Parts: sequence; C-alpha cells; structure tokens
Amino acid sequence: MDRRQFLLALAAGIPALTLGGTVFAAPPSSPRFLLVFLRGGYDSNNLLVPYSSDFYHESRPTIALAAPTPGDPDAVRALDATWGLTPVLHDSMGPLWNKRQLAFIPFAGTDDLSRSHFETQDDIESGQPSSARSYGSGFMGRLSSVLRGVPPIAFTDALPLTFRGAGDVPNISLKGGGKAVFDDRQAKILAGMYRGTPLQAAATDGLALRQQVALDLQAEMVAASRGAVNARGFAQQGQRMATLMRDRFRLGFVDVGGWDTHVNQGGANGQLANNLDNLGKGLAAFADGLGDAEWNDTVVVVVSEFGRTFRENGNKGTDHGHGTAYWVLGGKVAGGRIAGRQVAVDAANLLQNRDYPVLNNYRDVLAGLMRRMYGLSDADLARVFPGANTHDLQLV
Repeated sequence: MDRRQFLLALAAGIPALTLGGTVFAAPPSSPRFLLVFLRGGYDSNNLLVPYSSDFYHESRPTIALAAPTPGDPDAVRALDATWGLTPVLHDSMGPLWNKRQLAFIPFAGTDDLSRSHFETQDDIESGQPSSARSYGSGFMGRLSSVLRGVPPIAFTDALPLTFRGAGDVPNISLKGGGKAVFDDRQAKILAGMYRGTPLQAAATDGLALRQQVALDLQAEMVAASRGAVNARGFAQQGQRMATLMRDRFRLGFVDVGGWDTHVNQGGANGQLANNLDNLGKGLAAFADGLGDAEWNDTVVVVVSEFGRTFRENGNKGTDHGHGTAYWVLGGKVAGGRIAGRQVAVDAANLLQNRDYPVLNNYRDVLAGLMRRMYGLSDADLARVFPGANTHDLQLV
C-alpha cells in the first residue's frame, strides 16, 4: 500500500483527497452535479400523477391519488392539464416548481427489460449500451476523467459502480451522523503506531482530516435544526452533503433505498408517501444548505432503475415495471415544466400492457444535460456515454 492508498484507507472514505498535506478545494467556477439514485424502483405514477387519465384511477382502485380538488389536502397539485404532484411534496418541492427550478421527465429509463433490480441498476450506473456493458467503468467515473480537476465524492457505504474507473474517489457513509470516529486519545495512539515510519505523515493527515470533517458535519446538523423542518433520514444527509459540496466537491452521488413497494404501498399517505416526503425534505435541505449563489451553480438529477406496474397488484402495491419519471432541479434549471417525449396515459400506450414505455433514454438525456453543463465535445460525450444519441431537453 502506497502513501496515497494508505491515506484514503485511514480516512475510511472521509471526503477529500490529501496529497502532501494539502486538502484540495474545487475550482470556484465549476458547476456542481449530484445524482440521487432511488434504489428499488420507485412508483413515479404516484409522484407525477396523470390525474386527467380515467385509466389511472381505474387501474389503482385503492392507491390512486385524487385529482386536484380545492380544500382537499390529499389531492394532487396540478402542474399542467395532464400531470399533478403528490401532496407530500407540496411544501418541499412546490417552491422550487414555482421558481421554475424543478422539472420532471416522465417515460424515462433504460432499454433494459429484465426488470431485475441489480441488472438495471448496473445498466444505469455503467452508462454503457446493455450489449457492451463493462463493470470496470461507470459513467460518472468517465465524466470525472474527462472533466479533470473537478473533485468527485460518493455519499455511500462503498464506492459505487458509477465511479469506477476514475482513480481515487472518496466515499463516505452518512448514516452514522457527524460524530468523530476517534477521540483525541485514540488518535494519538494511532499516530504513535506510525511515528518514525514512511507512513507517519499519511497517518497524521488522515486522522486530522477525519476529525475535521466530522466536526464540520456535526456543526451543520446543529445549525440545521434551528427552528427548521425536522427532515429525518435523507433530509439530514442533505444538510451534510451541502456542507461538503459547497466548497470542496463538484461531482456527487448518493443512493437512497426502500422503494420496492410490492405490498401496502399507500396513496396520499403510507409507505411511498413517507419516502417521498423524506426525499423532498432532503433535497430542499440540500438546496438551502448550499445557499442561493451555490444553488445557482448546481444541478441535481433524481433517477431510479425502473418504474412500477401501472396497475396496482392484489396486495395493494405495485410490481417491477419499466419507464419512470426523473427529476431535474437546480437554481438555473429551466424548470416549471414536464420535459421530454410523452404519450397519452391509456391502456393502448402501455408497454406489454403493464408499464410506462421508455421514450426518454437516460443516456441520451444525461448526455444532453452534460453537454450544456460542461460544454463537452462529441468526442468527450462518446467517452462518457458511448453510443448515446444526445437528446438535449434544454434543461439548463
């Protein structure tokens, strides 16, 4: 193990690269990009609700959300004549929609029809054609290599596939809060173990970095709870991610689990609604934590490996589907609209009489977004998303 590898191991994923005792900050002018991956295949039909479709209400006798109705807190909010937003996101995402900083892309996803969580997750993270997928490289890793000098970070327990091939990418699990792992006595003991060895400087750097970031995260948690919405789970992670992406990092990835709602999914309330509520609060906390100026240089994309069956099942839930809805949000996002190719929501337009079709391939859509964000050339886009047909939705 060389000095750099040791430092990263000792830091155990603490998010910064330290070489020669220097903590590298992100270039101040570079935009931020955060990919939020909802693992489990979330039911976009009860997030972005096709409320004007009689077929929607017929297909979901117990879990459908009510069409816009004045005075009904469980009714969706109309976004246009076809689509409505689940009521649990009115407070967290509604303000971003009003400011045109949030857009949705229905009928989005991959060309993978396996309906396997693992296969389709890998398909998205790799960013390669399904017929030529390699597990040695992920699209965010290739994007990091193309951009150069734009610091990446994964807010995950282990380095995700999407960042493979990028060299040393720090990853940090945010599940355990901001408490420092080592107290002063333990840090001194560990530092003493390497005193006088070639790894002394690396050990000192790694321990100091771990303590520094832990204190930063703890301070942010305390500040965030000052009279603000108590956003549990992911909302707390949103504040911590903002702390780290304000100044140091520009490419981020986080995954959120618990979206496989086969049984008792619920409608305006229940399992899915609670997850969406926490997700929305977390994203709002991330935006608030960055501040207006930094939020204006940030784009967040929320994806999932696939959607759910359009019709509810016999257990008042939904099963593995195909097309889903992506979210795109940020201070300069051209939002307040439903973007991408669409078809009428009816039985005739379902894929295999069960799912939303995919009309907006994720590789094509993200390639168009990356071109606008970073000014990537055709050659660079071909490296990041080989074989993609760039689809520019003019979202930024």
